[in-house]
Amino acid sequence: MTTSVLSPSDHTDFSTSTNPSPADSVGIPRTVLICHADDPLNREGLARWLAATTTLAAVVVLEEPASRMKQRIRREIKRVGWLRFADVLAFRLFHKFFLARNDREWEAQKLKELCATYPAIGNATRVIHAPSPNAPEVEQLLRDANPDIVIARCKTLLKENIFSIPGSGTFVMHPGICPQYRNAHGCFWALAKNDRDNVGMTLLKIDRGVDTGPVYGYFRYEFDARRDSHHVIQHKVVFDNLNAIGERLLGIYRDEVEPIDTRGKPSGEWGQPWLTAYWRYRSQS
Repeated sequence: MTTSVLSPSDHTDFSTSTNPSPADSVGIPRTVLICHADDPLNREGLARWLAATTTLAAVVVLEEPASRMKQRIRREIKRVGWLRFADVLAFRLFHKFFLARNDREWEAQKLKELCATYPAIGNATRVIHAPSPNAPEVEQLLRDANPDIVIARCKTLLKENIFSIPGSGTFVMHPGICPQYRNAHGCFWALAKNDRDNVGMTLLKIDRGVDTGPVYGYFRYEFDARRDSHHVIQHKVVFDNLNAIGERLLGIYRDEVEPIDTRGKPSGEWGQPWLTAYWRYRSQS
């Protein structure tokens, strides 16, 4: 897939804004957002927040080929085996028919709120589409943009030649408290284990491992596991904490924040949600 640079007329989600950007303010970091094309809450909502609070130099919109999904399926089968993978599929079907509608409605309302709060990003922010965050065109974009901070809201692990470019680092807003709940569904597994103190988000600097980098903050909120699905909870630990996250990122950029010492804490890498685990945590709610 070739990289395309979008103008406001090419993509209505990123229309021109006449609002002044913090781009020229002293002490404001230059940022780049990496996100998925099918994730408007991050692609537009988080992008607007970053543009309003930092100098958003670029947005990388990922349009992954079908082969990426096949790779994830093979990896999960290898991790848990065919029988447990059937449990994974059962949860996917349950979510589709019984939870997804409410999740979409919550996302749409949250996006509406973000769009009412923050102006659309301006045409000073470059937007490209790419098949992978590790694509050569993404590396070139990052070198051209020279960001201080990259926010990676994507499912693919970044290679070192990508995550090492920003001056202050590349960060993920990891759903789950690390190192106890590494991988993409940490909030779900903390709920399934009835480990409610570890339902939250970890601001993590990417290194060569899988969610093993320095931790720069934990963010939580008073969740209701009976009202909100784990999907909504994983979003709320981010979007209910944007002000605090912004302050932490600014502190990192200004070298005012030290990573949290996680030595001695248990570490676990978790996979996809299971339907049996879902019913367990629902029964405990």
